[in-house]
Amino acid sequence: MNILLLGPYKKDFILFLKVQGDNVFHTNEKIDSKVLLESRYDFIISYGYRHIINKEVVQFYKDRIINLHISLLPWNRGADPNIWSFIDNTPKGVSIHYIDEEIDTGDIIEQKEVNIQNDETLATSYQKLSYEIENLFKVTWPLIKLGKNNRFNQTSGGTYHLSSEKKKYEKYLSNGWNTTVKDFLNGIKEDVENGNNKFAQ
Repeated sequence: MNILLLGPYKKDFILFLKVQGDNVFHTNEKIDSKVLLESRYDFIISYGYRHIINKEVVQFYKDRIINLHISLLPWNRGADPNIWSFIDNTPKGVSIHYIDEEIDTGDIIEQKEVNIQNDETLATSYQKLSYEIENLFKVTWPLIKLGKNNRFNQTSGGTYHLSSEKKKYEKYLSNGWNTTVKDFLNGIKEDVENGNNKFAQ
């Protein structure tokens, strides 16, 4: 099977696909929809890809294009799901879903809730979610290839965020992404209590 992997280069992830007998083509760049339509890959996998995929491409690859998203959908659709799960105090987890014409709203294939403690950092929690989504994919991929995977609609509700929304919270990352969840949330809480944060939840 010829697979197009969209997103940052992940050596071990690509190696797994190759071991399964798949030919892997990879890019993290914004790709021309015409190229995708003419190349006729057997399957497209999006994992950490920051660009919107054209609706025409989604329709052409219907049921052959999936996304690996580090949130428990429908919570934290869109950008930066990890950090928003703490800001919004929403369930944490990972989801593999079909891509439809909206953002992170397609049918779920598999998902898993992940427990993250407040003494973990934003970086280690991200790594933990990445580990969980890749393990979930490894178990599920053989079934997806055979068309024998689970499939169910997302529940209603949930949350959605744009990448630009994160900027107003970056000042609470006192140690960058190595800031603990606890310190990050305490920073927001202190500003709220002092009346300095108009973005209180």
